[in-house]
Amino acid sequence: MDGSDQTDALFSDALLSMIRDMSDSELHDVAEIVRQAQIERAVGSGDEDAIIANAFETAFGRDGLGVLPWVEGNVVVCPGGMVSKSKASHRCRFVSVDDTWIWESHLLLREDKRSSPGTDEGFRAVALLPLVDGTGLDVVTGKARQGQHSVDHVVSYEIRAGELVEVSQRTVQQRH
Repeated sequence: MDGSDQTDALFSDALLSMIRDMSDSELHDVAEIVRQAQIERAVGSGDEDAIIANAFETAFGRDGLGVLPWVEGNVVVCPGGMVSKSKASHRCRFVSVDDTWIWESHLLLREDKRSSPGTDEGFRAVALLPLVDGTGLDVVTGKARQGQHSVDHVVSYEIRAGELVEVSQRTVQQRH
């Protein structure tokens, strides 16, 4: 171990000791400060226009729905969309953030929407979230028929140590 590694290890040990000695209230305050710092880095680190433009070119499958989210720099790129054949029937895939639709999430940095290309009605959207540890994401794929909406599949992720980690997948069986 060189001097830099020893200094890093000593700092980590001292920080861990200090954190363990904190009250619950102080721990909550530190967690909020860390979350805010992660949001600020995400906002200041990337070219949102370029990330979104690239996502509109690459993040949608042949079915017109968004692919699964990914990390780019300090943001999570979350494509979503809806494709409808008629007013009463559509397919969709959107992201939910900590049990709130992404467009309603307090973490949403930016979301751009565009009409879907081709003959089908609908739209595509690309949303950016800050890379905040502990955030949970669900990619929900569903459909509507005769005005009744149903969920077909859910892929769940959690942001851990700056990475998007898949934690579960489930197919929802419809009752007829």
